[in-house]
Amino acid sequence: MTIQTWWIYLGTVLLLMSTPGPSQLLMMSVSMKNGFRRSLATAVGDLSANVIQMMLAGFGLATLLLASEYGFAIVKWCGVAYLVWLGCKHIVSSFSLAESVSQAPIASLRKLWFSGFITSAANPKAVIFFAALFPQFIEQQSPLLPQILILGATYILIDGLFLSFYGKSASWLAGKINAAGRLWVDRIAGTGLIAAAVLLGFKSNKLT
Repeated sequence: MTIQTWWIYLGTVLLLMSTPGPSQLLMMSVSMKNGFRRSLATAVGDLSANVIQMMLAGFGLATLLLASEYGFAIVKWCGVAYLVWLGCKHIVSSFSLAESVSQAPIASLRKLWFSGFITSAANPKAVIFFAALFPQFIEQQSPLLPQILILGATYILIDGLFLSFYGKSASWLAGKINAAGRLWVDRIAGTGLIAAAVLLGFKSNKLT
């Protein structure tokens, strides 16, 4: 792979990340509710799904999933349903704790990881990127493994930085809210999760 190819790839990834999607909205919601440090588990889950998507793209399986209308729809709508359930849970718990004006129990790291994983795995933009665009930057005349590692590491680093930025910003904002306002943090976080689900549901199988 030439340095020119890598620069084009870098620009493509940055354009892909330029607008917030379901993963970024989820990161903000989780960070507002659980704090930035714990929200990193969600980012790790998101990036874990990306690693699997890269592997599937390398074996050509992502293309088969994308071509399967029902298989792709099942993955997508399972992700939507899970996010809606999480969002409603946050909102309902905030009202049940309204009298004590206390914070709802913080989610486990396992649940935070899983929410990031399922959201990224069901995101059509990510699936199509790795199935259709990712292979275009691999030069057939050069060794395959080093190219996949370089392209993969570049994507993971950029995505991780963007997720961290959104999470840190949301955590800072939540820290400025008083004790009574923390109930609204739960509601905003829940609404953000539902918004991420709606955005994911309206995402079609194309990058635009």
